[in-house]
Amino acid sequence: MPTRPRSAVLLACPLVALACASERPGSPTSRPDSAAPAAASVAPASATRDTAPAPRTASRPAGDSTGKVPVLMYHVIGDHDALWTVERGRFRRQLETLHARGYRPITVAQLVDRDFRDVPRGFKPVVFTFDDASPSQFRYLARGDSLVVDPTSAVGIWLDFARTHPDWTPRATFCLLSGAEVGRSFFGNKGIEGQQDAWRFRKVQWLHAQGFELCNHTLWHATLSKYPDAVVQEQVARGQLAIDSAVPGYRVRTFALPLGVWPKRRALAWAGAWTDPKTGRVVRYDHDAVLEVAGGPSVSPYDARFDPRAIKRVVVTGDALDRLLRRLDSSGGAFVR
Repeated sequence: MPTRPRSAVLLACPLVALACASERPGSPTSRPDSAAPAAASVAPASATRDTAPAPRTASRPAGDSTGKVPVLMYHVIGDHDALWTVERGRFRRQLETLHARGYRPITVAQLVDRDFRDVPRGFKPVVFTFDDASPSQFRYLARGDSLVVDPTSAVGIWLDFARTHPDWTPRATFCLLSGAEVGRSFFGNKGIEGQQDAWRFRKVQWLHAQGFELCNHTLWHATLSKYPDAVVQEQVARGQLAIDSAVPGYRVRTFALPLGVWPKRRALAWAGAWTDPKTGRVVRYDHDAVLEVAGGPSVSPYDARFDPRAIKRVVVTGDALDRLLRRLDSSGGAFVR
């Protein structure tokens, strides 16, 4: 774990998401989140919450719960389009298109809470999620004694867009890995893409300070269905512990399933515990939301079908987002605040 940084100077950089991290440290990169969920089972009572968390805001009037909310899943923002990569120019155009069509960003936690304060009346919420914490999402550039956000990273593009669109708030959910290979350790380490280990905590702290949500994606992206309960809970708890090390006291509310695969005991995705053998410290986690992979846009949180423990997402690749928005707009299917 890196030492806590003293300070940082940050500027804009494009939001970039990299494909999923390796299946285990040192192994070849695995295919990004695409596997179907594994069969569910029940976790021990001490580690399981069997009911969905209650909404934190008042209910919407009856009969006004229709519509879909796009929960977008990004991995890599890069030089060209690929299955798990969105070319950075296309990413910028997607922000422009969403803004022009009346969408405004919120976090997963805000969706669960029915908190639409950042979405004006008559506008539509959209949720951006970025998996794997790669440098393409958030890179620093050293400029003398200062650090600036690389304008070609996802965060840089987002910030640059927000400068000319002040109603585009810093509301997105970053699903973090802290111990993965190929540079996916809090947005880059070991000199990969010029990123230094000492910068990692600064990035996580900065995202939190701006209002972005920090989401747990496990320690190093293990396929949870392959492991016993103890390993599953260690992977999730150590991911949470790493976030807490960067931002002490931060409550992690959202968890993204690596590869979209559930553990054998499905409930361990939203609640569990692990004891650090070195210190004896018990690390508990208790998520309000669990993100699946694919499935299309989510129903609104006012819809009786909405399950915060299994939120569907839209894989953003090629022109899939444009086609989705045209379909929602032509059918009137988008949720409008």
